[in-house]
Amino acid sequence: MDNSGMYVGLDIGTTSIKVIVAENVKGQMNVIGVGNERSNGVSRGVIVDIDKAAEAIQRAVRQAEEKASIEIHDVIVGIPANMLKIEPCSGMIAIDDQSREITGRDVRNVAQAALIQSLPPEREVVEILADEFIVDGFDGIKDPRGMVGVRLELRGTLFTGPKTIMHNTRKAVEQAGLSIRGTVINPMAQGMMVMNDGEQDFGTVLIDLGGGQATAAVIHDHQLKYIDVDQEGGQFITKDISVVLNTSLDSAEKLKRDYGYADSAQASDEDEFPVDVVGQSQPTPISEKYLAEIVEARLDQIFGRLRTNLDKVQALELPGGIVLTGGVAALPGITELATAEFDTNVRVYVPDQMGLRHPSFTLALALVKYFGGLSEIDLLIKSALTGSTQLADETDEIRHREQAEESPVANPARSSQGKQPKPKKKKNRTEGFKKFFSDFFD
Repeated sequence: MDNSGMYVGLDIGTTSIKVIVAENVKGQMNVIGVGNERSNGVSRGVIVDIDKAAEAIQRAVRQAEEKASIEIHDVIVGIPANMLKIEPCSGMIAIDDQSREITGRDVRNVAQAALIQSLPPEREVVEILADEFIVDGFDGIKDPRGMVGVRLELRGTLFTGPKTIMHNTRKAVEQAGLSIRGTVINPMAQGMMVMNDGEQDFGTVLIDLGGGQATAAVIHDHQLKYIDVDQEGGQFITKDISVVLNTSLDSAEKLKRDYGYADSAQASDEDEFPVDVVGQSQPTPISEKYLAEIVEARLDQIFGRLRTNLDKVQALELPGGIVLTGGVAALPGITELATAEFDTNVRVYVPDQMGLRHPSFTLALALVKYFGGLSEIDLLIKSALTGSTQLADETDEIRHREQAEESPVANPARSSQGKQPKPKKKKNRTEGFKKFFSDFFD
């Protein structure tokens, strides 16, 4: 899209593909269109059939286009956390001219230096984040541009993932006729949106209960510190219902959504509903409590495995507790069941935007909010992944022009009438820079 203030988030899920179109108006993200289509070609959060996934993406995008009354050309894509590795990284470069100020190109170059390390052939860098810059030994710097030094260092965090996931995602999006404006690691975007400042600072666990898998992510010091992916999700609950009640998968999914409880203690043993059983001409009545026991059994297994791994890193001792989101988090009683299992405070996050008040929309909304909130430095560091200097050159040119306009030498003297030339209105630079990522993978 030509309008740099427009953002489109693409959540490629196992059971559904969601597209959210949002417009950034004075720092506020306003949702103007939503697409939600049944997924195809995706298993446990990973694309396994590129052709089918591309067709499903196209359907979701067309739906969002109709509602937003725009044409969608580029999207911000969420990357699943499967087999994601988190490790520290550092880079250092020498500034050619000791009297020259550090520029955006220098920031990009030092980030690129931090990317230079040996990786297994089956892995690639997904994301790089800067924790701090160091100029001639002075650390704790967030933006070194404009400073003078002879040595620039970056200390940050590197995220690597399987090449197969990245390739299949790119291929499916491109085959759907779209360009990738940017990629975001799913739990990273979600954590920044669903947690307040204190929860991100002191430490909180985010559990995304999706259709194909459950992902636990630890956010501490405003950074993604730990990831654990359990390869079971809402689809497994549906299959359990189908097998135990001897009903079709479609019927089982409807039963789960309409009558399902995560905590069997909250379900009624007297309330019953009809179930279409295979091989029987008449529906069979099933109690609400019996269905809840089926649902609870699978959730107990998922929560149990997550707890074992979270205990290994003492994540459940963090004061922020647990935030649940994802489609399965909409089940009644999920908070009580999780509280009993993890023995910590638990809450469910539900987006408050009109038409999106369901936890299954959390990720798609988080993608546009996260990318729309990236700073100029964040975008410069991201540009190191592409190897292009275009963004760095654009930022440097704008900074030089603004400095020239603000310099007393550059400004003409007051006229005899005492009037000064009107200052030029500055454009929102960050919005313009994000346009660079429309060819992020080209």
